[in-house]
Amino acid sequence: MLSGSDLSGPHTNSSLFLREEKMEALPDATAFATKVQNTLIQYHSIDDDKWRVAKKTKDVTIWRKPSEEFNGYLFKAQGVIDDNVNSVIDHILPGPCRLDWDSLMTSMDILKQFEENCCVLRYTTAGQLWNIVSPREFVDLSYTVAYEEGLLSCGVSLDWGEKKPEFVRGYNHPCGWFCVPLKDNAKQSLLTGYIQTDLRGMLPQSAVDTAMKEDNFLNKYQFPEQCCSGSSA
Repeated sequence: MLSGSDLSGPHTNSSLFLREEKMEALPDATAFATKVQNTLIQYHSIDDDKWRVAKKTKDVTIWRKPSEEFNGYLFKAQGVIDDNVNSVIDHILPGPCRLDWDSLMTSMDILKQFEENCCVLRYTTAGQLWNIVSPREFVDLSYTVAYEEGLLSCGVSLDWGEKKPEFVRGYNHPCGWFCVPLKDNAKQSLLTGYIQTDLRGMLPQSAVDTAMKEDNFLNKYQFPEQCCSGSSA
């Protein structure tokens, strides 16, 4: 069984920085967000042989490796989406489009807007796996920046704010989505995501792994068929 106290695990220096900072202690939100950005770029450069395939479908491949942030896994998923970069990112960013396709997300509130591309949000998620994983809430810093010819949307949870008693407070370690146009077709995008979520609470590891690779990732990679099919190229 896992609980929040069980999931401390070994931490890198970047992990300590991200976990210990509070929103009140963010005089320079851009510098804080840049640390998250650099962490995601490091993940994106991890050699292929370090990853183990967790699930593969016709359209999506999901890998995993032990996280250096907590006693869980860093998941990577990749697929090609039949839409342009800006349209895809619009549906990942905090906002109404995200609620349209993400069936796990039940509410979202922007708590503080630092810049147009940087904010702190609180969102809640529904129960998963027949409510074995009960509803969760997260408070995340979200940051979007140009990457190569596309965009990177990244974020990390903050241990900040009043916790709602009807939810378990989860924690997203550095996570994000790289979206770049295909070299031979700019109307299609290669989307690569990295997620390492500490669901916290009392959960068997098998339930955590299933929730991450089944509901979380595949739901995110199926959203273009639900929302982007009618968007402009």
